[in-house]
Amino acid sequence: MDVTQVPLKQFKGKKKNIKLNNKMQKKKRTPPGENSNVSDVEVVETKPVLTPLEPMLPPAFSLSEIKNKQRRHQMFMKLKQEKRKQKMQVKKTRKKEREALGDKAPPKEVPKTIENQRVYDETTVDPDDEEVAFDEGTDEFSSYFNKLTNPKVLITTSDRPRGRTVRFCEQLATVIPDAHVYYRRGLALKKVIPQCVSRGFTYLMVINEDRKMPNGLVLCHLPDGPTAHFKVSSVRLRKEMKRRGKEPTEHTPEVILNNFSTRLGHGIGRMFAALFPHDPQFVGRQVATFHNQRDFVFFRFHRYIFKNEKRAGIQELGPRFTLKLRSLQKGTFDSKFGEYEWVLKRHEVDACRRKFFL
Repeated sequence: MDVTQVPLKQFKGKKKNIKLNNKMQKKKRTPPGENSNVSDVEVVETKPVLTPLEPMLPPAFSLSEIKNKQRRHQMFMKLKQEKRKQKMQVKKTRKKEREALGDKAPPKEVPKTIENQRVYDETTVDPDDEEVAFDEGTDEFSSYFNKLTNPKVLITTSDRPRGRTVRFCEQLATVIPDAHVYYRRGLALKKVIPQCVSRGFTYLMVINEDRKMPNGLVLCHLPDGPTAHFKVSSVRLRKEMKRRGKEPTEHTPEVILNNFSTRLGHGIGRMFAALFPHDPQFVGRQVATFHNQRDFVFFRFHRYIFKNEKRAGIQELGPRFTLKLRSLQKGTFDSKFGEYEWVLKRHEVDACRRKFFL
């Protein structure tokens, strides 16, 4: 097979031609009067035009189709930043329009939340309902609200409580006036209840624990019930709280009950209210709050101070915890033969997140 050798000089001129072609892309214009037969030609160098950001992903594409984890995370963060920028831009334009319109501006849109989208409950209490007023006048708490009895609370624990549960009970006794802490020493609740009734107690409060943490609360109204069982979570003692105030005084606190709107919620709210004496001592400036939100009851204990005629500051004293109602039983505590008025069913809760019972 014949092989011909080609000299390298034949390729030396091609680099110069490439350079000349690149230079011709620059702007050129022939001066007037020269080459009049040839029309003026203007050659402009082409530059890339910056366009606004186009959507990085087609509408039918999903981030889950990107197999590379780092690349998928980068694309997700870029999309998140773009959405945030668009949201801020829309907010700024609406604000400018509202300032320009002044009094003629349309009302602000109310954001959709689970609370304002709540499913209507047929047992929602009307303040002017005569039937509800009659039932509340003859229920188990009527003697307290008619100021015939004064509350007296016995606080105890499950068998062999740990230090955190004991401290929690001691701090509860400083919040509730006329509360006494006793150790169970292995006694059954059916034997404890008659002793409480004979000694004039109106409430029995049992704190249960699991893995050295308080996780349950049994609240039994004496002598005729009812008995409520709560799940306890998010317990924080005084030493675990930042910027807490000094130790609470022995003054009777005020009580605030929020968002107990149904018949069941009214009963639970009256049960909490009957823990505290009737006449609060405003000199102590202490407030116990039971706030119901999405069937979770948040407890807070504050001290307030008036800064001026319109403003007041609050300081949390502790402890704080959250309650979730598990069941409501008629009469005193009876785990075997007790009649339950209401029991939490998980399948009903999971069926609709916008349905609440309190």
